[in-house]
Amino acid sequence: MKLINKTLLLFLLITSSGVFAQTKMDQGDKLKELFRMIDNYYTDSVDKEKIANAAIVKMLDELDPHSSYIQQKDVKRNEEPLVGNFEGVGITFQIFKDTILVNEVISGGPAQKVGVMDGDRIVKINDTTVAGIAIENEGVIKRLRGNKGTQVKVGILRRSQKDLIEFTITRDKIPVYSIEASYMVNENTGYIKLIRFAATTMNEFRQAVEKLKAQGMQHMIMDLQGNSGGYLTTAVQLSNEFIPTEKQLIVYTQGLHSRREEYFSDGKGALKEGKLIVLVDESSASASEIFAGCMQDIDRGLVIGRRTFGKGLVQKPFYFPDASMVRLTVAHYYTPSGRCIQRPYDNGKKDYYDEYSKRLKSGELFGTDTTKFPDSLLYFTKNYRKVYGGGAVVPEIYIPIDTSVNSEYYQKIRRKGVLNNFCLEYVDQNRAELHKRYPTAVDFIKGFDAKSEVVELLFKRADKDSIDRDSSQIARSMPLFLSQTKSLIARNLFDNNTFWQVANESNDSYKKALEVMNSNKFDLLNPPKKEMKKIEKELKQKEKEKRESKK
Repeated sequence: MKLINKTLLLFLLITSSGVFAQTKMDQGDKLKELFRMIDNYYTDSVDKEKIANAAIVKMLDELDPHSSYIQQKDVKRNEEPLVGNFEGVGITFQIFKDTILVNEVISGGPAQKVGVMDGDRIVKINDTTVAGIAIENEGVIKRLRGNKGTQVKVGILRRSQKDLIEFTITRDKIPVYSIEASYMVNENTGYIKLIRFAATTMNEFRQAVEKLKAQGMQHMIMDLQGNSGGYLTTAVQLSNEFIPTEKQLIVYTQGLHSRREEYFSDGKGALKEGKLIVLVDESSASASEIFAGCMQDIDRGLVIGRRTFGKGLVQKPFYFPDASMVRLTVAHYYTPSGRCIQRPYDNGKKDYYDEYSKRLKSGELFGTDTTKFPDSLLYFTKNYRKVYGGGAVVPEIYIPIDTSVNSEYYQKIRRKGVLNNFCLEYVDQNRAELHKRYPTAVDFIKGFDAKSEVVELLFKRADKDSIDRDSSQIARSMPLFLSQTKSLIARNLFDNNTFWQVANESNDSYKKALEVMNSNKFDLLNPPKKEMKKIEKELKQKEKEKRESKK
C-alpha cells in the first residue's frame, strides 16, 4: 500500500510540473516555445532566419495555392511588373554564345540616351569582363540594375566598329509596359494585347484607344491570352470603359473576415458602344477572369478561346518589420451573376497546379472533353443566357489546341533553343541589310517571305546541332516554322507590336475573332425576348418557392 501511495504521489508531482499535463495553448506561443527550445537545447548551431522562413512557407502551403511569403530581398523585384517600373539602364537582352546581346534598347531610357543600340554586345561591366564566363541572366540583372541616379560603365562591341566602345550610363526609372501590341486589324476593328493588369495599365490603355480611334476603330478585340492578372482595381477600371450604364455591378469580393465589397460602373467609359471580343486561354487568370467574366455576365462581349485558369482568390499584402512580406488570401472574387471564379483546391497544391495536365488527359484542350456541368453550377447572364460556375470562365466559342502541325522534329528544334538562337543570330548578322530592304514594320510584314529567305537556313542550323532531318515532319510543321521564324525575326528587328501582328496570323482564336466580327454570332448575346421572358418567369417562380420553403 505504501508503494502504491508513493507511486501516486510521484505521478501527481510529475503532472503538476507539466511533464504529462495537457493544457490548452495558444498556437503562436507554441511556435515561440519551439524556437526557445532550439535556441537553448539544440545540439548544433542553427540559421534561425532560414528555419523561420521555411516554417512560414510550410504554413502558407497548408492554406491555399496563392498565399505566399516573399523575403525582403525579393519584395522589390516581385512588385516591379505591377508597379510598372524598375530602376536600371533600359535594355532587354539575351545571353547568346556566352555574350550579353542587346535585343532592344527601351525608347527614352538611359541606355538609348548615351547611344547604346540594338545588336550591341556587352563584354564589360564596370571594367569586369562578362563575356565568356558563363554568366546567367540573374548575374546580368544584378550588375546592370541599381538605384536611380547611380552610374554603371559598360564596354560594348559593335559589328560596324573594330574597337571597344565604352558608355557610362546613369540609371533611371524604366517603364514596364502592360500592352505589348495595339494595332488596327481592319478599317474598323482594333486589337490590343494586354499582358498584365498593373498600376500603369489604364494610362497605356487610354493612349492606345485614342490612337486606334483616330484610325477609325469602332470595335475591339481584347487579347488576354496568357495574362496572369494583377490589380483588382485595374480590372474594375478596364471593365468600366466598356459598360454603357452606371451602377452596373462589375465584381464583388467576400471572405470569412472580409465583408462583401462591391464594385460598380460609372457609365463614363470611352468604349460603351461597338462590338467586343475577349480572347482567353488556360493561362488567363485572376484580373483577366474578372474582366472576361464581367463582359460575359452583362452580355457586353463574346469570349473566345479556352477555359480560363480559375484563380479567384484575393491576396492582401502584410509586411513584417524586416520588410519581408506575406501575400495572404483574404477573400474570393465573384462575377456579376454570382459565379465564384476560383476553382477547387481541396486536394493540395500539386493537384491544383497539375490542372493543365488534367485538361490534356481529359481531352478538354483538344475539344473532345464531354464533361457536363451540374445544374447546381448554373447561373444566368443579364439577358438570361446560361453560364456555369465552379471556377474559371468558359468561352461562348471554344477554340481547341491544333496539334495537326506539331511534330517531334519541331519540338526538338524548340527544346534545344535552335529556333530562337537562329532568329537572333540571323538578325544580328543581317540587321543593316534587313532594315534597308524593309524600312518599316509594315514593309516587313508584307514583304518578308520566311519560306524563301530563312527556313532552309534554320534546318541547316539544326543539322549542325545534330537534329536529324525528317522530311515528312518538316512538311507537317512547315506552317509553324514559317510563322515562328518570321515573328521572332520581326521582334528582334522591330518590336513586340510587329511580333504579334505576324504571330496572330496563325493564332486560331484570333482568326476566329476576325470571322466572328463580320458574322451574326453577336446575336448570341441577345436571345429572343420571348425566350428571355420565359426564363425570367421560371426564375422568379423558383425564387418564390425557395422563400416559401424557408418559412
